[in-house]
Order: sequence, then structure tokens, then C-alpha cells
Amino acid sequence: QADIVVVDGESRDATAELARKLEAIVLKVPHSLGIAGGVETGFSFADLEGYDVVVRVDGDGQHNPDEISRLMQPILDARADITIGSRYIGAGDYKGSLSRTLSAKLFALVISAIIRQKISDATSGFQAVNRRVIEFLSHSHSFDYSEVEAIVLFKNAGFRILEIPVAMEKRVQGQSSFTFVRAFYYIFTGMLSLLVNLLKGKP
Repeated sequence: QADIVVVDGESRDATAELARKLEAIVLKVPHSLGIAGGVETGFSFADLEGYDVVVRVDGDGQHNPDEISRLMQPILDARADITIGSRYIGAGDYKGSLSRTLSAKLFALVISAIIRQKISDATSGFQAVNRRVIEFLSHSHSFDYSEVEAIVLFKNAGFRILEIPVAMEKRVQGQSSFTFVRAFYYIFTGMLSLLVNLLKGKP
């Protein structure tokens, strides 16, 4: 049994109405809360409802629902606490813009160095998490729920991270919040975090 939960940030189209007609649960959040507020709302709801697994799917058409079972299986088999759908491994033929691809590669290098684990798609929001991670996220208010920062926090919290190759589509609607300014901000803070960890002598 599974619930479909749609977090609606004051969309101007018929998203909420269509979701309700399809018997999905619709959570309304102020647009001003942004992505962080929407994600926090979703995980807080999942925690209160006692969900065992949550699969996060963006609403821009990039994430293929047919891939959900592939993300869930390692969670159900207790082989991972969080799975990340990667468009850059496996036989996928995803081709983004040059700027997006280059910045994503930089992110992957920095994050892989910080957590000392190979990560190919640090900006993927297509994820599945288990109950422990749901509880962790619903009580974490010190970060902005960006995929990049979350990976570092997951690793530092001792969660097992596993990337799964998935096919992704190009964005159908909307505009990415991922920009060069945001990219270099996280790269800078990521390098700073790496330096701090090295100075602390963390294993």
C-alpha cells in the first residue's frame, strides 16, 4: 500500500485539483517557503503518518515513475538508508546543457571528496529514504534541504548512501533553481567543509 502526497506551493495551474481527483493527498504550503519549506513539509507529514519509506519525485517531469521500484528495492532489502537516482551512471542517455553538466560534475567531485564516497549525481532530487532518514529530515531545521548539503549531512549522520542508475527526462515545465551562482556557492562551502573535516582529522 502506498500514498501519493503532492506538496503544492501555491501553483497557478490545476495541480492540486487534478491530484485530488486522482485521490492523492495534497499538502498546501506558501510559495514563500520555497523548495526547502516544501520538502520539510513533506517529510514532516511522512513522519507523523509513520511512513516506512518515502520516494521523492520532483514535479517538473524529469523523474520517471517507472524507476521508483528500482530506488525502493535496496531500501526494502535493508542494503541502504537512502538511494539516489543518478542520470550519469549506467546506460542512461541524459544530456543536459553544457553549463549544467559541468557544474554537476564539479559538485560530484567536491561531494565525493567530502564524504569519501563516489557520487556521480549530487544534485539529483530523485531519492528514496527509509524510516530513520524520514525522522532525521523531519527534525532537521539547520539546512535548506538542497540535495548537495543533504548528502553531506546523511553521511555525517552515518546513513548508508547508494546511487542507482535511472533514466531521466529533460525538464518539461518550470525553471531550475540550480544556477552557476548557487553552484559555486556550494562548491566553496563544500571545499570549506572538506578543509574543516581534514583539520579535525575525521576518518
